[in-house]
Amino acid sequence: MKIFIATKNRNKLCELERILRPMGFEVLSENDLENPLPEVEETGKTYEENALLKAHSAFKIAGITTVADDSGLSVDILDGAPGLYSARYSGNGATYSSNNEKLLAALKGVPRDKRTATFVSCIACIFPDGREFTVRGECKGYVAEECHGNGGFGYDPLFVCDAGCYAEMTAEEKDRVSHRGNALRLFKKELKKYL
Repeated sequence: MKIFIATKNRNKLCELERILRPMGFEVLSENDLENPLPEVEETGKTYEENALLKAHSAFKIAGITTVADDSGLSVDILDGAPGLYSARYSGNGATYSSNNEKLLAALKGVPRDKRTATFVSCIACIFPDGREFTVRGECKGYVAEECHGNGGFGYDPLFVCDAGCYAEMTAEEKDRVSHRGNALRLFKKELKKYL
């Protein structure tokens, strides 16, 4: 079955492909299109709404079953920030590094037991016949006091769960415990109901 992944984030695409291909999907992406995907204004009030906005936008172009992810890091003591704004937490032109620096600054002096956080991934799937669904995967942990490891992307160098720091895990180790891995396992189960 062909499935189109609606993302401009190369790291996210690699992660989604890595998990979807062994499930038997032929994965297509922006790389298979003549023109780049349009930017989608993420106006949703939830991860689910934003994932659906991205999926609907890409489906208009791809025309096949389309999957999109919206994800973020929710820090308890920051009332859920950066949350929906995780990718642009440090403003226009945000980079992984500038976002991590801003998060560390916001948590300066906060003790380890108060640095709890949840990584969230919501995946939306849209079918050519108009059916759609969303699933949500989470991973609980805490924000470290400094960056660790060289792997992963985004907030991975700061996020530590029971299995360790995301950025210090192999891709396979991360897939087993991560929010996106958890969401994709739920996605696979849900997808079976629609096929």
